[in-house]
Amino acid sequence: MPEHRFGVSTHLFHETRLGREQLADIAGHGFEAVEVFATRAHFDYHDARAVAQLAEWLSELQLAFHSMHAPIVDAIRGGKWVGAYSIAAGDETRRKAAVAEIAATLKVAAAVPYTYLVVHLGTPDGQSAPPTDNQPDAARRSVEQIVALASEVNVRVAFEVMPNKLSSAASICHLIEEQLDGLDVGICFDYGHANLMGDLGDAIETVSGHLWTTHVHDNDGRQDDHRVPFAGRIDWDAAIMETQKIGYDGVLMFEVADTGDPIEVLKRTVKARERLEHMFVAF
Repeated sequence: MPEHRFGVSTHLFHETRLGREQLADIAGHGFEAVEVFATRAHFDYHDARAVAQLAEWLSELQLAFHSMHAPIVDAIRGGKWVGAYSIAAGDETRRKAAVAEIAATLKVAAAVPYTYLVVHLGTPDGQSAPPTDNQPDAARRSVEQIVALASEVNVRVAFEVMPNKLSSAASICHLIEEQLDGLDVGICFDYGHANLMGDLGDAIETVSGHLWTTHVHDNDGRQDDHRVPFAGRIDWDAAIMETQKIGYDGVLMFEVADTGDPIEVLKRTVKARERLEHMFVAF
């Protein structure tokens, strides 16, 4: 078994400034890995002091810095996106701005190493986006730039499965296998998003061979509400069986939402972790 099977994304604390207290809460509930969500209102990756503090806190708490979620917005307020970024924007100024923000998060890795950068290919369905967004050619140009920057700091880029034309399991696999000329890139499999898009089991099988990291959350098949597993309609027995079947044994990263009391959400996530642990079969 790997050293860190379960982690928590700071998405849980997205609407507040990330501090030592939130990371201590994650560690205190028995999680050993973390994904930091790079939203400037939450964690200001441009601020050298904030980066130095993050390094200190992670070291003190013995939390593994598994992944950074690339910037998608400047802030989230009341659940709403403010100042969205898209590396697949047809407008070249917007595309370059999104790449520049990701470049800033990769500079963090020089001071506080992390393994994976989780990247959105464009804007998910359901969010307001210009009609010229989610352009394949724009996404490909951005990806080539981002991967080159990431390689300089030993970070691996993983594209997130999510609802838009660029980001289904099949679309990302096609991009990797047919259009990126052997670039070292992989997939962040988001169970909740895949559940919104169709057959979860088929999607897991599709990403076999490219799966590097995960986002674990639940929903009712209609709303992307990032529930704690077992609070929605995902068949987790089947999902874990398929995950083991394709040979994935990396971190399962909970990306659950704050429903008013993040500590209560963490407690429910611990119970979900225990249930998921019992679903794994030892071979």
